[in-house]
Amino acid sequence: MNNMPAPDVSVIVGAYEAMPYLIRCLESVEAQTLGAQRIELIAVDDGSTDGTGEYLEEFAARSSVPTRVVRQANSGGPSGPRNVGLGLARGRYVFFLDADDYFADDALENMMAMADRAGTDVVLGKVEGVNRGAPKSMWKRTADRMDVYDSQIIFTLSAQKLFRRELIERLGLRFDEGLRTGEDALFTMEAYLRGNGVSVFADRTCYYLVGRDDGKHVTKSGAYTHRFDSARAMMGLIHDLVPAGPKRDRLLVRPFTIGLIQQFGPGIVKESPEVRRHKLELAKPLMETYWSPQVARRIKVAERLRLECVALGRLDLLDDILAYIKAGTEPEVIMRGRGRTLHLAYPHFGDRRAGVSDAAYEVTIPDWVGKPGGKSIEPPRLTRQRRSLTRRLARGVRTWVKGMPQRG
Repeated sequence: MNNMPAPDVSVIVGAYEAMPYLIRCLESVEAQTLGAQRIELIAVDDGSTDGTGEYLEEFAARSSVPTRVVRQANSGGPSGPRNVGLGLARGRYVFFLDADDYFADDALENMMAMADRAGTDVVLGKVEGVNRGAPKSMWKRTADRMDVYDSQIIFTLSAQKLFRRELIERLGLRFDEGLRTGEDALFTMEAYLRGNGVSVFADRTCYYLVGRDDGKHVTKSGAYTHRFDSARAMMGLIHDLVPAGPKRDRLLVRPFTIGLIQQFGPGIVKESPEVRRHKLELAKPLMETYWSPQVARRIKVAERLRLECVALGRLDLLDDILAYIKAGTEPEVIMRGRGRTLHLAYPHFGDRRAGVSDAAYEVTIPDWVGKPGGKSIEPPRLTRQRRSLTRRLARGVRTWVKGMPQRG
């Protein structure tokens, strides 16, 4: 392979106990409309015992896609195989393809064309779930460039994206092998923040995210301490790369609402006192360092309240909030002050002895009353702004119509 011209795209597949899913995965690489000779496949068998390594070698021997197979002892996670693949990659672009998943036939061609046209360093191709959920909010439109700070792309930080290899090598980007979960989010967020822009291809599905029937998907396993490690690393990265202000506050919403808050969900009620206390201990430095009123106001009330309870170290209050939410009770909507500020009266609202401020109950962004997806509610300020915009547009139309020459 070293004497061959450099490919356009290096597809890196880290595989562990990947049969039979690996078969369709590799078939989707061969089927790419980009053309076999414009692709190199680097497959790393991470100590499998189910025939994964043997199948990779068989594929390499017969496939028209130039393929390099590395077989190694199990590394304990996806970071090691991906880093090995990066060390061998020669393409202008790199794509990390999970061995359980597969491409649409024109995926690489479409994503690479967008990167070449827009000059961006990361391209997100539309993802569709197979036997599992998949992120949806970021696929509303195709865009040559997306604002990292004012879009939904921070809520898809998996590694399954097209990265410009020059960026990876210039920054010395590698996956953190010390993390047991969230290592891909850290890698992707840094590429978002330090690269030359992010594109979104949403016209057609590029990538099929497969849920395994055998329950061995890596994201479904791992001790809770690993989740805190991941949240800590992400918060630290954002803090280091983004100056204090609204942009940092916006990005910090992500690790608080995807990562930390899940450790304080309904399941914590059934956990042992020792685990409950340990989780609070792990969360305490994160809340003290990164939690602020500015971040809190960007989060919906029900989630914000849970995090406020964690910040206060009050699992008793958290239990009350969780029981209220589980019961499906709709909180009363209370309006206060000259600004007609809306509050959702979840448990302990107005109870000074509890120590939760009224601000924690305030509707500050579009929200819902009760269960997610229920009755919607918006801050009065936002409602007034929209009404004002509507009135201004209407006046503009009336003025334009009056200014038109009249017939007859």
